[in-house]
Amino acid sequence: METNKLRQIIQSFNSMFYDRQREIEALMVALLSRQHVLLIGPAGTGKSALASMLSKLVENSRYFQHLLTRFSTPDELFGPLSLKELEQGNFKRNTSGMLPEAHFAFIDEIFKANSSVLNSLLSLINERIFYDNGKPINCPLLTLIGSSNEYIEEGDGLEALFDRFLLRLEVKYIRENEMFISMLKNNEVSNIPSLSFNELQYHQKQVELVDIPDAIYHTIAKVRTRLQDEGIQPSDRRFKQSLSLLQANAYLAGRMEVERKDLGILANVLWNRPEERETASKIIYEIIDDSVDTFIERIVPEFDTLIQIIEHSMTDNSKHAKDMVGELLLQGKSLYLEVQEFTSKMPNRKELIDLKNDMHKRLLDMTSQVIGF
Repeated sequence: METNKLRQIIQSFNSMFYDRQREIEALMVALLSRQHVLLIGPAGTGKSALASMLSKLVENSRYFQHLLTRFSTPDELFGPLSLKELEQGNFKRNTSGMLPEAHFAFIDEIFKANSSVLNSLLSLINERIFYDNGKPINCPLLTLIGSSNEYIEEGDGLEALFDRFLLRLEVKYIRENEMFISMLKNNEVSNIPSLSFNELQYHQKQVELVDIPDAIYHTIAKVRTRLQDEGIQPSDRRFKQSLSLLQANAYLAGRMEVERKDLGILANVLWNRPEERETASKIIYEIIDDSVDTFIERIVPEFDTLIQIIEHSMTDNSKHAKDMVGELLLQGKSLYLEVQEFTSKMPNRKELIDLKNDMHKRLLDMTSQVIGF
């Protein structure tokens, strides 16, 4: 099984929903990484339609949809109390067809959740567990999509619910007139390729195998520092969970290794308040486009590999091995000169200076060993 089918699904979604490429890719990333999505925007932007279509791509999956109000009761989400159990003094719910048994869910106006439903909703979203009469029940929930016309306000007591959504996207009306007209004219219904549960589980397991290079971890740490400088402090948990999004993003692109460009999805993750969103996005994309970091990410693995090959070759006393060691040293010195030249153009970047000094020291040490080889 390859990712071609996943890309076909995305293309089919894009043919049905105009100007929703970002939201569609985010939903696919969330599904592959077992995360949840919050869509914020006015009515009539296709939020519920997107959620419904996502559920239909997995064969035999169960879908639950509900609109919350301030007066919603737990029965509306989790099922009514069983009269038979109630007669015996047990407060058990009939969860058939309700949220605890759903694979996909769309909860509209989710921030209308009152205290009577909030705690059960939190544990179900975060832990996939519903407590029925005090007994924990594992729920099959894959992805929950929450929707709201507006952000929460401080003091509403909904901060924990807001934090449960790793991906948060603002959904707006179609921007371009040309695309708007195409939407008005289109009456076709696209056939979306479906996935079996086995196929989905396969892809989810493959996502977990996607490699995250050390350079990416260091870049994330740099993002964290820059955000903190601006007073934006996402939790350590949010940073940790975001790794699964990077892996899913890379996998959808047909790669088994996270690259710098995958970090763009973090613009929808690493902020706490709406007013922080634009600043966080700017910082993340500035770091993604940083030519110095990109240069270092290319040089370091190449240089490390050369040194490792030289060390391995020095265990062989043959003439061929000695000739190869000499050639590899020349390649290492060539990389060092490249770093030296780049450093001269950007003398204020400490990471370049540190890299140049480290490479120089390692080359000197290696050359001394080769002389006695």
